[in-house]
Amino acid sequence: MGGTSRAPRAIVLVLDSVGAGALPDADRYGDEGSNTLGNTARAVGGLAMPHLQRMGLGNITDIMGVPPADAPTASWGINAEASAGKDTTTGHWEMMGLKLERAFPTYPDGFPDVVIDEFVRLTGVPGVLGNYAASGTVIIQDLGDEHVETGKPIVYTSADSVFQIACHEEAFGLERLYEVCETARAMLTGDHCVGRVIARPFVGPDESGTYVRTHRRRDYAVKPFEPTVLDILQEHDVPVFGVGKIGDIFAWQGVTSSPHVTDNMDGFTTLVREVSRAEQGFVFANLVDFDMLWGHRNDAEAYARGLEDVDRRMPELLDAMAEGDLLIITADHGCDPTTDSTDHSREHTPLIAKIKGVDRGVGLGTRATFADVGETVLDFYGLAGSCGRGTSFLREVREA
Repeated sequence: MGGTSRAPRAIVLVLDSVGAGALPDADRYGDEGSNTLGNTARAVGGLAMPHLQRMGLGNITDIMGVPPADAPTASWGINAEASAGKDTTTGHWEMMGLKLERAFPTYPDGFPDVVIDEFVRLTGVPGVLGNYAASGTVIIQDLGDEHVETGKPIVYTSADSVFQIACHEEAFGLERLYEVCETARAMLTGDHCVGRVIARPFVGPDESGTYVRTHRRRDYAVKPFEPTVLDILQEHDVPVFGVGKIGDIFAWQGVTSSPHVTDNMDGFTTLVREVSRAEQGFVFANLVDFDMLWGHRNDAEAYARGLEDVDRRMPELLDAMAEGDLLIITADHGCDPTTDSTDHSREHTPLIAKIKGVDRGVGLGTRATFADVGETVLDFYGLAGSCGRGTSFLREVREA
């Protein structure tokens, strides 16, 4: 795929939840000692990630099996989160220049009656099941039979700001699930403005009596309340091509397209395709399996395999890039699968930045905000300073 003659483009690849060490205030969130990359590597006896190792991944934090490179082929550093919180929406929004001073509300004891009663009234469902913080894979086993029998949606949350609705694709109906999620999104405003409403469809039971979630999940994020880097790009005729749940995270504000993907590898294939397209535009990708499938389930072995799978495919992405393309690899928060918690962790995120054709790098240090990523993207398209919420590191990467 290499050798394309199109104009250079910027690419941001988010490895969802792949944190790089606890932030100074992690103790306020119960996350002291978290280090998703480092702890996962130790838990499995070391990672094999030779391509990202050469790009400087091991220079970011101590990763067993991924030693620091003597002469990294890309620039490296870590990002500190300036916003309050540790969720997907907050991390991606800050990356694109929108800082949250107050975290989205969470509901560790379930949603109050006023929220549930209004949800039932507006959707016309016969009531809800659950309404407590739970693992999504566990709660559908516990309540799946009752849901199918009664038609009552399973509502649950987590330590994050989410209103999750799990329903059987056939017994309840997939489109009806999406409709009630849209109703919930419109309803949850003001003091109860959760970061995301999430549709969690499932099927089954199978021969073993197990219900299984499907890939037809949808996220309904609150709409960004200020313009983001994505809006600025669109205003200057730079299309934004999302991959995975990027469109959902930004409530489709400032996003030209964002094809659904089934898993990390499908997402990576779609990313390579988007990078290879002739039309100019910014490519913004999210690989969600690290968070959704492995981090929240404390599955360090699968998390490690997922990291190695992405590393194995890095040559495809680098080959698809045109000369002068900017690639930034980062994350939105942590989700350390080795701790007692199954929730997100308040961590730094890794930063790798490479311009194709520049095969050396410099240390970018600790960035004060995720917004440095978005500001660098704007700088790449000649729009430096048009957001003003971060500091571009483009010059350092170009002159490495």
